[in-house]
Amino acid sequence: MTKSLGGTMSLHDTFQADLVRHLLAIDTPDAMDEALASLLTPAEYQEISKRLQIFKLLREGVPHRKIAETLGVGIATVSRGSRALTMLASSRNEHL
Repeated sequence: MTKSLGGTMSLHDTFQADLVRHLLAIDTPDAMDEALASLLTPAEYQEISKRLQIFKLLREGVPHRKIAETLGVGIATVSRGSRALTMLASSRNEHL
């Protein structure tokens, strides 16, 4: 097993680390689109894309209800995105 700061990494953590390394190795937008399309179902790809838009609109100060209407998602989905942004350190989510 691979060591981490807190001890050994779980198999789940190892899989996630492999995924991150795989995605970081991709060097063009077209290649990233291909990789994501091959890794995710169309519905998963669409949902992840919407989550990114939720983060973007929240940062722009768009009200939760307006985001939900615009993206066709539930208000709970927008609220969950808002909580996620609040919980992450600014250095960890600057790229979102």
